[in-house]
Amino acid sequence: MSRVNGIVERVAGLIDSGLLKPGERLLSVRVGALEHGVSKNTMAEAYDRLVALGRLEARQGSGYYVARVRRTSPERRPAHVAEAVDFVSLLREQLVQSYAVRVGDGRPPPSWMERFEVGSHLRHMASSRGAAAEHGYGNPWGFLPLRERLALTLAERSIKVAPEQILLTQGANHALDLVARQLIEPGDTVLVDSPGYYPLFGKLTLAKAEIVGVRRLADGPDLDDLAAKAAAYKPKVFFTQSLAHNPTGGSITPATAHRLLQIAEQHGFTVVEDDPFADILPASSPRLAALDQLERVIYVGTFSKTLSASLRVGYVAAKPALINTLCDLKMLTVVSTSDYVERIVYGVVATGQYLRHLRKLKARLQTAADEADGALARIGIRVPTPPGGGYYIWGELPPGADELALAREAAERGIFLAPGSVFVPDKAPSAPAMRINVAYAADPRFVAFMREWLERG
Repeated sequence: MSRVNGIVERVAGLIDSGLLKPGERLLSVRVGALEHGVSKNTMAEAYDRLVALGRLEARQGSGYYVARVRRTSPERRPAHVAEAVDFVSLLREQLVQSYAVRVGDGRPPPSWMERFEVGSHLRHMASSRGAAAEHGYGNPWGFLPLRERLALTLAERSIKVAPEQILLTQGANHALDLVARQLIEPGDTVLVDSPGYYPLFGKLTLAKAEIVGVRRLADGPDLDDLAAKAAAYKPKVFFTQSLAHNPTGGSITPATAHRLLQIAEQHGFTVVEDDPFADILPASSPRLAALDQLERVIYVGTFSKTLSASLRVGYVAAKPALINTLCDLKMLTVVSTSDYVERIVYGVVATGQYLRHLRKLKARLQTAADEADGALARIGIRVPTPPGGGYYIWGELPPGADELALAREAAERGIFLAPGSVFVPDKAPSAPAMRINVAYAADPRFVAFMREWLERG
């Protein structure tokens, strides 16, 4: 084996140095074996391994040649891909979790999430619906009983939709990705909240869209700004989060929602409403999809924020023609979502465990929000928008503050912060701020650090 490795390394080195050119024929197996002092079997194995690595091409009856297609360096990415990765640099830390105090995290502490016994829910499905999970791809639409239950849930939110208008996805991000792939072509202008949901900016950058931010106020998008930019840029889509907005925490008012839909109708753009915290918010909360009934609005939901991010179950609801196209696109890209996972989620919902968990989660959020409000007020961080029932607070920093330097200093203390500039799509100058997770806002280590930093001026 060591002789094979040695030959592979020598030949690869000759190719990398340019001494062996693309398309050049190598020594035959017999001659190569004599040259390297090995058996023909050893030489043939070395050549086969180089073929498997993409360094050589085997031509039947002719021999082995240096591959003509050069390997792409993994460090070299197209410009639009590199830019998209920059947008999600914050997400990388949220997944790796190398900091002890996670004030900038987008999710609640693991201790807030219930532990559910997976096997019992699969057994419940087999007994209650007479359909055991099989080792197939599953229905591309997703597990039907869960879609039926979601249709009832959306009806409670005054969104009238049939199960056939609901497509299950791998979380809300997958749903947003499908919508972006379907609706957006390179060069199209899209509107987004600013500040807004930064992973979405990366997706839109990958789609080579022109991203224009719409100012976010305490009661929803700035309607004057929306109308002006709709007239100037002729956007195809507006992506927005109406309730418990990420990152500001605010929620849209009925008056703002009505006027927003009028602007969309006037300028002919589609609205994508992302509603990740719906299950812990009142069903009567003003939703664009409820006012519009999915004529111009596409509605996106998920269990990731309120049940488990690991289960990766979300959904998108839209009018029939569009949802059928999105299902086709889902099949082309991922074939289907996990039938097993969708059955587990359905089991948690159908047995009442999810409802009991939501009650506890809402109580924890309320307590944490109250503690966060007091802690931030004591150290002098202004919160322009009161917490709206989700996980986030938008904390304003003193004018002229260097939020990136603050984040770096906090990192040295083991504290993870989310600078406000990450949430601004066009990187335009804005008042320094940071997104604060209410679950961590009253942590004594964060409070002490911020007090010291603010006192230094």
